[in-house]
Amino acid sequence: MKPQDIIAGKSSLWIFGYGSLVWKPDFKHKRSHVGFIRGYKRLFWHGDTFHRGSDEMPGRVVTLLEEDDACTWGVAFEVTGSQIEESLAYLNIREAVRGGYGTRMVEFIPRDESQPSVQALVYIATEDNPTYLGPASTDEIAAQIAVCKGKTGYNIEYLLRLAEFMRQSCPEVDDTHLFSIEKACLAIFKPLLLAAQHRVTA
Repeated sequence: MKPQDIIAGKSSLWIFGYGSLVWKPDFKHKRSHVGFIRGYKRLFWHGDTFHRGSDEMPGRVVTLLEEDDACTWGVAFEVTGSQIEESLAYLNIREAVRGGYGTRMVEFIPRDESQPSVQALVYIATEDNPTYLGPASTDEIAAQIAVCKGKTGYNIEYLLRLAEFMRQSCPEVDDTHLFSIEKACLAIFKPLLLAAQHRVTA
């Protein structure tokens, strides 16, 4: 589905972010809401050779996998007027060209129950993408994230920022996949931090 087909005749569009968009949308928007979509699970199954990794060492970033009983929390941004074309032009480069993501429309349900649900555009990378990595163990994913870096920054920063968003914005939600990878990744760095502290105090 092409974004141009989705926005035909629209004066307003909602865009749902569940990865780096939750803390760094980098496009103008009218308003935003924290909330979730049903039927999708967020997983660190997509490879990133630009933002958080390289061709030699692809990073691991999130995509969505359809799963009936799952839900994924994130942020939906409403863009209106000229913001629609501007945001989609920007996201086409960031998510599609450099990230390999395609688009779908999903129902977004705000955390604030006084707000109505809306149809939102979401970017998803599927297994037919050449940089798609697929499943791996928690320790394998953590080990990969711990050493990768791209033009936007370190892969571990991406992981920690996403975990921080979940704890601050929806603390009652236990994202087992995300938090288990965070725990495994921090365990990799703990001996290094302890060694550095020892050198400082020695």
